[in-house]
Amino acid sequence: MRFTESTPAVLILQDGTIFHGKALGKIGTHGGEICFNTGMTGYQEIYTDPSYAGQVIINTTAHIGNYGVMQEAEAESNKVQIAGMVCNEFASVHSRETADGSLQDYLADAGIVGISGIDTRALVRHIRTKGVMNCLISSEIFEEAALKAALAKIPSMEGLELSSQVCTQEAYFLGDEKAERKVAVLDLGVKKSILTNIAERGCYLKVFPAKTPFAEIAAWNPDGYFVSNGPGDPAVMSYAIDTVTEFLNSDKPVFGICLGHQILAQVVGLTTYKMHNGHRGLNHPVKNLITGLSEITSQNHGFAVKMDELKSSDRAELTHINLNDQTVEGLRVKGRKAFSVQHHPEASPGPHDSRYLFDQFIDLMK
Repeated sequence: MRFTESTPAVLILQDGTIFHGKALGKIGTHGGEICFNTGMTGYQEIYTDPSYAGQVIINTTAHIGNYGVMQEAEAESNKVQIAGMVCNEFASVHSRETADGSLQDYLADAGIVGISGIDTRALVRHIRTKGVMNCLISSEIFEEAALKAALAKIPSMEGLELSSQVCTQEAYFLGDEKAERKVAVLDLGVKKSILTNIAERGCYLKVFPAKTPFAEIAAWNPDGYFVSNGPGDPAVMSYAIDTVTEFLNSDKPVFGICLGHQILAQVVGLTTYKMHNGHRGLNHPVKNLITGLSEITSQNHGFAVKMDELKSSDRAELTHINLNDQTVEGLRVKGRKAFSVQHHPEASPGPHDSRYLFDQFIDLMK
């Protein structure tokens, strides 16, 4: 079947709820864990963020696709990472003259199955109440029993390890090799804009695959270690916990973002848990408890660090807190040059209130 703007599609949730709409992207059947992003712009950056691997994204803003795509300038990785897309109004044509093409062609070429014409307000309200769950989108299967059978085959995000699938498979370099400092990056699903923010601050980066042994990373003799964002359940990533433990024991500066934050937390004995609904958007208020200042942040996570354990920890202390729900947004390790945040200071897309955190990492290496 060829795509037309009137091609029907169906969305079925794990609890049996069904929504009917119109197809977008590739004609086919695909699913994953459904979640919603409240950002009003930056859809291409969202779709190419490796942290979204295995997830179907609901865009809550009313119109998606109206400014097209730019293949390189607005991509956070080398491919589309999402498992599917849901929106209200979908623009198969775009108005931005500098765009490389339409979002429809971009998603179809990437093999992404999506659905539009959905009452996303009703859908999000349902998920906010019921919690995140798996879903299936199809523009070729419409019989309910067949849809449920296909949906049942999708694995749960809880207990799922994905970083080794989305990370680089070979180490590579970024930045000026004559730069003053060297930073080793443990790639668990890193965004390009994070690497750019570090490189622009006078660093030469070597990006290592997720399961690279510590000895191989340390042999490069970096001045500091960065632990990246990424998808999946941090509780099943023992290989990353082992590596970051070695980072910490090296007594060199360590900085973690999002999944990297959750891994660092586990290294110091803290537990992570799956949230009822994660934080995904561009306007989440966070308070820095060290400075007393608040900042508006970009976020994308479905797991978090347990607050009660952090508050009673003798190895780490709370540095940032989410002002919406009082969840952990940052910590630092006592007696070490190591810290991490749950939100995304590179903010692509999003506000730049938190980019000072990259400067703090640089200062620790000086």
